[in-house]
Amino acid sequence: MAHPLMPKAKAVWLVDNTTLSFEQVATFCGLHELEVQAIADDEVATGMQGLDPLAAGELTHEEIKRCEADPVATLKISKSDVPEARAKRKGARYTPVSKRQDRPNAIAWLIKNYPELSDAQISKLVGTTKPTINSIRDRTHWNTTNITPQNPVGLGLCKGNELERLVAIARARAGTVHTPGAATAPDGIVAQPDIQAAPPAPKEHTVEDVFGTPAPQSPKQ
Repeated sequence: MAHPLMPKAKAVWLVDNTTLSFEQVATFCGLHELEVQAIADDEVATGMQGLDPLAAGELTHEEIKRCEADPVATLKISKSDVPEARAKRKGARYTPVSKRQDRPNAIAWLIKNYPELSDAQISKLVGTTKPTINSIRDRTHWNTTNITPQNPVGLGLCKGNELERLVAIARARAGTVHTPGAATAPDGIVAQPDIQAAPPAPKEHTVEDVFGTPAPQSPKQ
């Protein structure tokens, strides 16, 4: 069951201005019956200004009169005529105007360093569109000659942990496995550790290495 906004304030008003039972007020406001009784006894919500549910469009005079005449009846909240706010559509991240000129540089850097990232992931990171990504990838962008690859984290277009997470997802999809013990660079980019060559096998020592001279030959018989 839907409840009114600011239920305690509405309960204060109903207790002061109607003959509804505590149970009816409690059910309508989503409160416990004992809490409504405490409000009536000035033990709870002392000094709170009551809010009129009629003015808020949550109740009608007819509904209150109906329930006052029948203590067993339950108040029904009125449907609001105000349209509900639409959920924000998921899309490209909003980029401040001051940073939009840096997006081509960030896109070029991502394409160069993380080719496994999809267009949708790049779009999510820097707030761009797929046509822009494709134009930078195939070098048909109108400002191609002036584009310089730059780290989007350093440009402030995304956070390092966001980039690291999307790169991990892209590599998992591509079947690329991270090298164990990969370190994270200061700018949040995953840096692969240097692979050191295995040390050469130990050389077997000869007599020449020990004595510095060839071993004496036994005289022929």
